[in-house]
Amino acid sequence: MKTLAQIEPRTPISTAPFTISQPGSYYLTTNLTVSGTNAITIATNGVTLDLNGFTLASTAPSASGYAILINNGLSDLAIFNGHIRGGVTNTGSGTYNGPGFRNGIAGSVEAPDNTRITGVSVSGCLEAGIDLGIGNATVVESCMVRTVGYVGISATTIKSSVVQDCSSTAIYGSEVSDSHGESNIGVGVLAANAQNCYGSSSIGTGLSAYKTAQNCFGTTSSDIGLYASTAQNCYGYSTYNGGLVSHIAIGCSGYSSSGIGLTAYIANSCSGVSSSGPAQSITYKYNMP
Repeated sequence: MKTLAQIEPRTPISTAPFTISQPGSYYLTTNLTVSGTNAITIATNGVTLDLNGFTLASTAPSASGYAILINNGLSDLAIFNGHIRGGVTNTGSGTYNGPGFRNGIAGSVEAPDNTRITGVSVSGCLEAGIDLGIGNATVVESCMVRTVGYVGISATTIKSSVVQDCSSTAIYGSEVSDSHGESNIGVGVLAANAQNCYGSSSIGTGLSAYKTAQNCFGTTSSDIGLYASTAQNCYGYSTYNGGLVSHIAIGCSGYSSSGIGLTAYIANSCSGVSSSGPAQSITYKYNMP
């Protein structure tokens, strides 16, 4: 006969706060609520944490602690399938406050390495939603973050994720694809390379890719709609500044109410429209009137 460890070779977590100090696989057995501390602390390498569809919540009267704290210098981690819920709200004047967690999933100081977050939703945190930094091998996929007072999601690679109602940069990664980021003050989507992404900001740039943007849309009320070193099949919209700004633009279009619709050094098969400013500013253009 098989032992219980052979049938279910994982460690259950049924109370919080809980510290994971041994490598292995762990899973929640119920919803867990803390009143002012970190809910789960990962303190060792080689951990897989299955939230199992349950929720980590906090009733701290002033937002504090982490839902999942990753200690410094760790690697080879996986967290997936669950929810993190705080009570922080957007006051409507650019500030966030309220009860619950300060951070959703994040490192204490240093970002982890070789870490993957999949299928996790985070809401109502005072600072970060999912913050893994962009310098290490980290992946965030199929995650949702809403109403956070700092960065929404940061990781080396971000796929198929959504961030809304974020005070600072909504999505920040090296490689970002099939994702949607909405920021109130910062950048909607900030990446080295962005593909099939939507970024919007009330005050900052809608979408900014310092290498390439492909099949992307960026919109803003006060800055550049979409910026990329090389943009292909992209659209930028701004009610105040430049619609789309790029060194090389291919098959792109930009609109601005009062600025330049499209600005590029080289443009091929592009168009720009402006209600009150120049439609376009292009040094070299091809397949265009």
